Amino acid sequence: MAVSSESSASFPRVPSSPSPSVRRASPSPAPHAAPLPAFPSASPDPDTPGRGSSARPRVPPQAARPAAPPWPDPAHPARPRLTELRLSAFAGHRGTRVPLGASTLLAGPSGSGKTTALRAYEALARLGGGMELGEVFPDPVSLVPDRARPDAQRRRGFRIGCAADGPVGPVRLDIAVQAEPELRIVGERLTAGDVVLFQTALRDPGRRTVQAAWHTAGSSPVTRAPLPDDLLGTALLPLRVAGKTDGQRHVLAAAEQMVVALRSVFSCDPGPDRMRAPVPTGSGRLLGGCDNLADVLWRTRTECARRHAQLVDAARAGCTGPVMDLRSELQRDGTVRGVLDRGHGTVTELARLGDGELRYLALALVLLTGAGVLEVDPVGEVPGALQTLTVLADGFDRSLDVRQRAELARLAVRMGEYGHIRCVGTVSDASWADGVEGVAVVHLEP
Repeated sequence: MAVSSESSASFPRVPSSPSPSVRRASPSPAPHAAPLPAFPSASPDPDTPGRGSSARPRVPPQAARPAAPPWPDPAHPARPRLTELRLSAFAGHRGTRVPLGASTLLAGPSGSGKTTALRAYEALARLGGGMELGEVFPDPVSLVPDRARPDAQRRRGFRIGCAADGPVGPVRLDIAVQAEPELRIVGERLTAGDVVLFQTALRDPGRRTVQAAWHTAGSSPVTRAPLPDDLLGTALLPLRVAGKTDGQRHVLAAAEQMVVALRSVFSCDPGPDRMRAPVPTGSGRLLGGCDNLADVLWRTRTECARRHAQLVDAARAGCTGPVMDLRSELQRDGTVRGVLDRGHGTVTELARLGDGELRYLALALVLLTGAGVLEVDPVGEVPGALQTLTVLADGFDRSLDVRQRAELARLAVRMGEYGHIRCVGTVSDASWADGVEGVAVVHLEP
């Protein structure tokens, strides 16, 4: 796979990859970036920006075609999932498109933007969950491209987006965020094919709202209403759209597909130093740093014998020496410690393991469990059978040897085949992954 370039009239064009077989892309920024625009009025090119913040959002009437396609479409997956991450102008990225499979590794040297891409993914997930803009981007100015110059109103910002596939078919979301002089969403667009289902634009900078318009296809082709400028409008649509016409139902289905695809994300970066000490028993839900690994083992060993047996098999494949079991032991002070059972009454405390073995065990546990065990906010209104959890693993290969990397990658592929778990990780060198079938490697370059 290769990172492809996203052209835009508002940001410098980046040369496309010469052929699908090219595995690397290196966007070359122009000397200066254009100011952040609002999203456009209806345009045949979804990447063409509007001419100013006063542009009124217009959803084109769709009288010449059916208002909504039939769904669910058997040609598309029943579980919504992200298929692409777009970083149009975000920190060091310009026009970057990252294709996403069930198991994707982002590879590249330091400074190529691997961690930044995961930050953008997590930010979209948090916005999809209804979090306010200021909580998602506590330091938004740091995400504005270095060469972005302010416009006449001294505004600067960044643009990110994604695509999701599911019962409705491919759906695309783009947002433009103003970072200066004040943080706000100045444009958002949700499209399905060539139909603009929903979009917003900032009409009056003095008000903390954006003008929203969504496809109706009833007695009135478009419905307009103000929405707050610090929340993702797509996540608010189920509360605002009545669903009385085919057009409105199409908007609702597309918005719900995008939100479900975005929301179930677990960002994971195990810290071995924090995993060695005994921990108190608590909720039994694994934290992102895996500090409470022993507490989670205490819970999972009794709740799901089949998954625990798979975890022990994974530990046997990735840890040195014999492994008969992986469990927690209760201490006199009420805390629990994790141990490897070596058999014949011999145990090894997890505190004695190396960093690589601890990270390996933690990541294996993450891939083998799910939303009920991980510290995530599942989409409660959607049946679990229709949800997919995406694990974001920064430094997927950190401290691991080649054998452990390959075993974890194969585990991620195997779990991805069930449809419940997807994995996006970053690695400094992905040469070891070439022999792991089912792993997609996306090469980023600074």
